Amino acid sequence: MLALKNSSKSAFRRRLLGWYDANRRNLPWRQTRDPYKIWVSEIMLQQTRVAAVIEYYKRFLKAFPNINALARADEETVLAHWSGLGYYRRARMLRAAAQQLEAAKREMPRTAGELLELPGIGRYTAAAIASIAFREPAAVVDGNVERVLVRMAGENEADSVDFWTTAQELIDTDRPGDFNQAMMELGATVCLPKNPACGACPLKQWCGTRGEHKTAKPAARKTSTVGYVVAGHGPKIALTQRPKTARLMPGMWELPLLHRLPRHAPLFTLRHSVTTTDYVVKVWRGRPPKGSVQSNVAQASKLPLTGLTRKILRRLSLLRD
Repeated sequence: MLALKNSSKSAFRRRLLGWYDANRRNLPWRQTRDPYKIWVSEIMLQQTRVAAVIEYYKRFLKAFPNINALARADEETVLAHWSGLGYYRRARMLRAAAQQLEAAKREMPRTAGELLELPGIGRYTAAAIASIAFREPAAVVDGNVERVLVRMAGENEADSVDFWTTAQELIDTDRPGDFNQAMMELGATVCLPKNPACGACPLKQWCGTRGEHKTAKPAARKTSTVGYVVAGHGPKIALTQRPKTARLMPGMWELPLLHRLPRHAPLFTLRHSVTTTDYVVKVWRGRPPKGSVQSNVAQASKLPLTGLTRKILRRLSLLRD
C-alpha cells in the first residue's frame, strides 16, 4: 500500500501544486468555474486527446452556451456540433442530462453524489466537476492519475494500491480542483506511459519506480479495409444515414459504403482509427447508389456526419471546418 505521513503529504501537495502553477497548460476550460462549461469539457475529454477537444469545445459552447440552450436543441443539431469528436453517446447523454435538469428547473448539482444521478456522469466526471467548480474535496482517478500512483507505489506494491482511496487521502482540501488537475497534468505531460520525464517530475522523491512501469498490456489492434463512394451532381453529394438501431454511431450520416471494392485504383486512400481497429479507407468516385440521399454540400456540413466522412470531405476540399 502507498502510505505517506501527514508531514510528507503536505510536502507532496506543496510540490505538486507549485509545479502545476508554474507549468500547467493554458486550456480554455481552465479559465472558468462555470460548472456547465467544466461539465462539457470533462465529457469531451473522455477517451479523447486534449488537442482534439479545444476547437470542438469552443464551437460547442458558442452554439450551446448554457444548459437551457443545450436542452432545447434537437438531437441532430447537437450531434452535428459533436461530429468528428467520436463516441457520440457522450453527446446524447449530455443533452439528456441537460433536459432532465431543465425539466426539473434545477441548476447543476453541487456535489459529486448528486451529479452521479445525471445521465452520462460517472464517478470520475462527478468528482472532477464538483472539485473544480464547487471546491468539493473529491479526488479523481483516470488513467493518468492511476499511472502516477502505480509508479509512486513501486512495482512490488502496485497491485495492492486502492487508487480511489489513495487519491482521496492525498487530495489538497484547500485546492481540490487544482490538485486533481495537477495529478492529471503530471500524468499527461511528465509521467508518460513510455519514456517518462523523471528528471522534470516534482514528485520524484516519492516515486517507487523512477521510470517506465507498464501497468497493463495494450489492447490488441485489428486492421480492416473499407471502401466508400463519392457520388453526386453539381454541388450535391450522396449520403446515407446509419440506422437508429445501429450499435455504432446510430443515426449519423456518412458516404455510401461499398460492399464490393472496385478493381480499378481508388481516388485516394487514407487511414482512420476507431478504438482498437485501424482502417485502411479507400475512396472512389461513382454513381449515387440506391437508397442514398442527395444533399447540398453546404447543408451536409450541418448534419451529424461521422468523423470519417468529415475527414474524406476535407480531403476533397468540400469541407473546411
